[in-house]
Amino acid sequence: MSQFSTAVKWFYPGLLIKRWLVLGFMGFVVFLIGVGVTIQSHPIESSPLVVQFSNWIILRTQGLVRPRVLGLALSGIGAVVGISALARLILSLTSVLDPDLEHGDLVDVIYERRRLSKGRRIVVIGGGTGLSTMLRGLKRYSHNITAIVTVTDDGGSSGKLQKQLNILPPGDIRNCLVALADAEPQMTELFQYRFRDTVHKVVRVESAVPEPVGSIRGSSVAEMEVPIQNRREGNSFGEGLRDHAFGNLLIAAMCAIYDGDFKRGVEETSRVLNIRGRVLPSTVSHVFLRGEMEDGSILEGETAIASSPLQIKRVSLCPANTRPIEDVLEAIEKADVIVLGPGSVYTSIIPNLLVKDIPEAMHRSKAIKIYVCNVMTQQGETDGYSAYDHIRALELHARQRVFDYVLVNTGEPNPELLLKYEQTGSDLVEADTDRIKKEGYKPIKGNFINQTDVVRHDSARLAEAIMSLLDKKHK
Repeated sequence: MSQFSTAVKWFYPGLLIKRWLVLGFMGFVVFLIGVGVTIQSHPIESSPLVVQFSNWIILRTQGLVRPRVLGLALSGIGAVVGISALARLILSLTSVLDPDLEHGDLVDVIYERRRLSKGRRIVVIGGGTGLSTMLRGLKRYSHNITAIVTVTDDGGSSGKLQKQLNILPPGDIRNCLVALADAEPQMTELFQYRFRDTVHKVVRVESAVPEPVGSIRGSSVAEMEVPIQNRREGNSFGEGLRDHAFGNLLIAAMCAIYDGDFKRGVEETSRVLNIRGRVLPSTVSHVFLRGEMEDGSILEGETAIASSPLQIKRVSLCPANTRPIEDVLEAIEKADVIVLGPGSVYTSIIPNLLVKDIPEAMHRSKAIKIYVCNVMTQQGETDGYSAYDHIRALELHARQRVFDYVLVNTGEPNPELLLKYEQTGSDLVEADTDRIKKEGYKPIKGNFINQTDVVRHDSARLAEAIMSLLDKKHK
């Protein structure tokens, strides 16, 4: 029964299989007609070998079974054997290409990929972990995803590579690539691996142990991990790699291979990870953030702005005339839905809106435009901000309305976790939906929290809310 149900799946709509099955059947019929014409064209006295063999079978089975019944039976057996052999051939080939693919799963994989390839055109704009969290949910609905990512990060591994190799910071790009990856778990784990000072060396330890009566005396050999310091003459062994993420180094290497072309380097890295969709930098120009603080002081660089205890008044992009690549504007123009955020308002989302032509393209777009408001305030960026305060900051920097809908969390984290955040200066964002409505936006309320040891958005709930809104608007 399971084999029958698997066979039926091949006739599901959207697989692009039925047309080839029909075409193959028609070709087989034409082949039989051709054979028949060839046979009929021969004189009776010089029948082809196949006709002679058929006559021999009829003579041997005469009286046992009617020739017509025998012919139909042989045709049926041949068809079953041929189709079964073809199916086995396909499975044999796919098992070489993907050894982990279970028997009968091929049709499910094809169906799922065909469905996702026809999915809605989704554009997400932002940076940081918030954007990558949302992408993990959205990739279950479509492969037509474009992530437009900020390139103003100047801290950690990204900042080091930017200074050492003169490339754009790859950190946020890397996170989005991993989120959209359709690769093996080991590949994504490798991509996120970060080099540290302390590594673990596997050593073999042999020790004598008491054995049960009657056993052969010997020794027990075990493997154990021993932490060792990568130190050599007072310096860190491999200091140049310390704190670098492997994925950042791979993107940097790809850029070097393609003569410093950052966009091409990201595209080639995407192929390595076999991602669903694509990831684009909002610009390929070298830029940095400049922040005007509440006391009038000016800070330069994302890290300096985010770590300052002063409230941010405004941020700007330097140079101010930075423009996006054409692919970014094209993706926004063709999108069915554009999602802004979630993420750090001033250092992950707004930098994209400061790139010339991006807010204008969003304003013109006929897509459904959604802002995903953060769950918690961020110390040093949005202290005391309500949901509308987040919207107002985006509107102020974009200088025009770039979204219509606002996803606002109304769920409550557990009290212990909330207390933990309050001790670090973060609070639950107030869902002031009445104010949001008053200003002409359309709030979408819901519990979008995924509570673990941190409070963050639940990728599945976010994606479901976004796709539900999209389906309603296109009905």
